[in-house]
Amino acid sequence: MKILIERILSEGKNLGGGILKVDSFVNHQVDPKLMDEAGREFARLFKDVKATKILTAEISGIAPAVATGLHLGIPVVYARKRKPITMPDQVLLTLAPSHTKGRTVELIVSPEYLAGGERVLIIDDFLATGATIMGLVELAKIAGAEIVGIGALIEKTFENGRKHLETLGVPIVSLAPITSMEGNEIAFEEPWE
Repeated sequence: MKILIERILSEGKNLGGGILKVDSFVNHQVDPKLMDEAGREFARLFKDVKATKILTAEISGIAPAVATGLHLGIPVVYARKRKPITMPDQVLLTLAPSHTKGRTVELIVSPEYLAGGERVLIIDDFLATGATIMGLVELAKIAGAEIVGIGALIEKTFENGRKHLETLGVPIVSLAPITSMEGNEIAFEEPWE
């Protein structure tokens, strides 16, 4: 998606170690117009999977997931990283390593919002190693839901997360596939015009 790639090139910062800082428009300060465009593109690309629900992870996945849900006309559930007192005692829970946090995090969903028979589309901000998305897949499986697609705003293809997800046999889409982050450079899969 050209507009997203242009923003990454103009405002994103390669911090080294595979860390891409995009917090000025994706995951600290959010550009609503950019998220709307991303949601519209995800909705176009996933219109035929017949998703009934979108699942994402707190907090950076919420903006693109909500925009996608708006365009598909379906609800969005996000996995929380801490259990609030309003959540029932029995929850859907799994653990996933977090590259940016440098530790394992809990992913928690209330079973009242993710149930068997749901057709789940996972939308997240990044696809890198695939660990967080696999955690979301595990939550959906525990609930008895079916994964029908996976979308990420940004994919770091050099971290090979897609290979782990391809075993699911569902469409996997990234709007800005990064092939290399050597030195200060950020290189994208061509063509992206």
